Amino acid sequence: MARLHEYQGKSLLAARGLHIPSGRAVGTPEAAREVAASLGGKVVLKVQAWITGRKAMGGVRFSDTPEQAESDAALLLGMRFGNFPVEEVLVEELLDIRHELFVSLTIDDNARAPMLLLDCEGGSGIEDRAESVARIPVSVSRGIDRDVVLGVLAGSSIPNASHEALADAIAAIVKTASEVEARSLEVNPLVVLADGAVCAADCRVTIDDYAVFRHPELGIEIARELDHPATDLERVAYRLEQEDHRGTFYFAQLPTEGWASTKGLIGFHGAGGGGSMMSMDAVTNEGFTLANFCDTSGNPSAAKVYRAARVILSQEGLTGYFGSGSGVASQEQFHSAYGLAKAFNELGMSLPVVVRLGGNAEDRAVDILEDACSALPGAVEGYRKDDTPAFCAERFTTLMDAGTGATSDQLKRQVPDWVGGEAEAFPIEGGHVWVDVDHCDAALTARMAEWSSGLLKDGGDGVPVLACDEETAAKADSEFIACEIECLRAGRPVLFVDLPITGIDCPQEVC
Repeated sequence: MARLHEYQGKSLLAARGLHIPSGRAVGTPEAAREVAASLGGKVVLKVQAWITGRKAMGGVRFSDTPEQAESDAALLLGMRFGNFPVEEVLVEELLDIRHELFVSLTIDDNARAPMLLLDCEGGSGIEDRAESVARIPVSVSRGIDRDVVLGVLAGSSIPNASHEALADAIAAIVKTASEVEARSLEVNPLVVLADGAVCAADCRVTIDDYAVFRHPELGIEIARELDHPATDLERVAYRLEQEDHRGTFYFAQLPTEGWASTKGLIGFHGAGGGGSMMSMDAVTNEGFTLANFCDTSGNPSAAKVYRAARVILSQEGLTGYFGSGSGVASQEQFHSAYGLAKAFNELGMSLPVVVRLGGNAEDRAVDILEDACSALPGAVEGYRKDDTPAFCAERFTTLMDAGTGATSDQLKRQVPDWVGGEAEAFPIEGGHVWVDVDHCDAALTARMAEWSSGLLKDGGDGVPVLACDEETAAKADSEFIACEIECLRAGRPVLFVDLPITGIDCPQEVC
């Protein structure tokens, strides 16, 4: 699920009439001092990180003066919680709290409906008070039943004078969750202040991944539940996934501290969740550190697998590439083999590679991968579903031990020198297909027609031309990748699919 920071969630509540503390998020100690001064000096500073129990972990500090707020912010902004570096601190007025409540709107998967969780004693430790939490069904059309909420409040120690305001606040929370299509929206605590005002002292929001595209106003970069701020490469990968829905492409970078004391830093490419987890265990059991998790499954196109491999290999310091999925995938594995072979050849792959291509047409897939990569400086081996992840990991260790010590930093994208010259070209989505017509003949063109699934034909004198309209050709990136690799395998590399990746090969304004 895509998550929002506390200050972002609070702004949503404020826009719907719920009172929130005065203050704002800052990214520098100097800005924290300025905010504290504007609030009268005494403030609370809270790290903005997707963690729980941050107060117990030292992520909340109370400051009596603007100067103290500045020094406290300097400490908090230097903190790191697991894989989450603190980049922002929320500086807010110190509240005079009389009562705390726990309020959470979530989706009950069993009931397939929203559910309000309400406890009239908020704050930390709510997990230990599950028996005291009221579960109130919420109608998707009518919202919360106000009488039920008032009934729960009536059984609490909170003065009656605050019940109506609390019911209004809870209704605003439910409305906010509905309007932004939140998977969950938690306010813990919702507080009653000394002057009787009701205020949201904290807020946690997750948005349904499939609803993110309907809410550009939320500014969500990646509709996934990461445990850290999105990296530049994760942003690139997510954009590629959104531009091509043929199969799935999930990419997340992992913490790699201390990898130098292991056997090497590895780019990981899985296919299918369960099989990928088994394969990750297998390669880590061999003593390697994984730089990332990546999954291309659901019958991905060759173009999608190619781009995924390029993203993985854009990470710095990789010493090897390990790919392995479920081994029983229903997708045609040769599509993945074509995509991988293109990426490896385009980069002049010098790192050891082991890829388990278990599933439909696995024999053909392994043959394509190994044959197309046989001339590369790095060893590339393919395996099948009967080869266990543990066996593949052991084989990977053997290749790594015999490797040259090359790293991904040395990999450079190679484009044929005839691309952009006298070669023929036609556009496809995301790039162009180039054909070195000077080195084509009738026999090769006949084979190219076959390898491209009939998209090319002999236009005369053995020159390959499109056998389809340009609109059809534009969507056939994977078919042309297959043709490129088959030409390479035949020793006649006369076709090149140019698919530059924005953020890796060129900046936005160039690609």
